[in-house]
Amino acid sequence: MKSAAILLVAAELFLAGCTAPTKEKENLKVSSSNWEQEFNAKLPMLGHRNWILIVDKAFPEQNAAGIEYIYANEDLNAVLKKVLAQINLSGHVKPIVYRDKELGFISEQQAKGVTQFKTGIVNTLGNLPVQTMLHDSVFKKLDSESKLFKVLVIKTNEVIPYTSVFLQLDCAYWTKSKEDTLRNRMKHDMK
Repeated sequence: MKSAAILLVAAELFLAGCTAPTKEKENLKVSSSNWEQEFNAKLPMLGHRNWILIVDKAFPEQNAAGIEYIYANEDLNAVLKKVLAQINLSGHVKPIVYRDKELGFISEQQAKGVTQFKTGIVNTLGNLPVQTMLHDSVFKKLDSESKLFKVLVIKTNEVIPYTSVFLQLDCAYWTKSKEDTLRNRMKHDMK
């Protein structure tokens, strides 16, 4: 009787061990297929000075508390289009666009498909002004920014290096000139 109970417990542990990886795989599948829903739920909480990064597959997961990750099992350009469309519909934020400076120096011989990728990204970004920065500078900037402001990283399946696009969010309904006017008025009235 005792050995039967031991066998039953062992069988339950074995079966539990066999099913756990399946649940993890299901969770990964769910998170990658529902990334848009997850992003759309988070966007209303993001505002001025938050960041949204749409990154290539090799972009590292960082330990900073202010950085959150979503996995989108899609091409980077397709994800960028969807993210920009939702930002444009939000009404409360607009993107300031940064890209890796290194991308401009990568040739087709070094990374097959880079020429087509560059053309696609230019088309997606349209007339948005784009600033470039060295890739290592991105990590320094994120390190300081994530201490105060949320950084949302959407990791894609892109395998061309230096293709990540970094969106710093700015207020869509308040401009720098309005802020300057307000500060001047406050300075004048406080005298």
